[in-house]
Amino acid sequence: MQAGEGLGGLQHNFLTGNLENLVKWARRNSVWPATFGLACCAIEMMATGAGKYDLARFGMEVFRASPRQADLMIVAGRVSQKMAPVLRQVYDQMMEPKWVISMGVCASSGGMFNNYAIVQGVDQIVPVDVYAPGCPPGPQTLMHSILTLHELIRTGEITRRRQSTGAGAALHVEHAGAVSVTAPGDRA
Repeated sequence: MQAGEGLGGLQHNFLTGNLENLVKWARRNSVWPATFGLACCAIEMMATGAGKYDLARFGMEVFRASPRQADLMIVAGRVSQKMAPVLRQVYDQMMEPKWVISMGVCASSGGMFNNYAIVQGVDQIVPVDVYAPGCPPGPQTLMHSILTLHELIRTGEITRRRQSTGAGAALHVEHAGAVSVTAPGDRA
């Protein structure tokens, strides 16, 4: 390479880019899901991971059993009041940055179970990034939700929203078995 040729004098091709965009690209293409299958939506989630729908093309073929190896929680099905602290503990053990997909109407709003035993929306427990509607949502709907999450990661919308609004769950776990719900601004 001679002086004054700039990048044109290089003999090999290479990529240049913004480091932030490279990190977003890597995060988007290496999302590792942790399953939280609680009801019939979990069957559809398993079908999505099977060969017909092939989540391997998104780098998501292995659902992680350990939350410490996962950065995406797919909450599939209704969440009972007894399961809420467990769900929050699994979420807290996941590595940062972490994302949540609420799969199905039961996880998103309690569904047809409008009673004291079922949490009326998993967003009361953990911050939800993408909602997958349906009862149960099919594999195509879950894949659309995953692609929507990928686009939010690529554009950085998720991190901007969390920083500007302080979005997150209004749940504070004091000790095992005791859960108190507070407003996000009320925490000390």
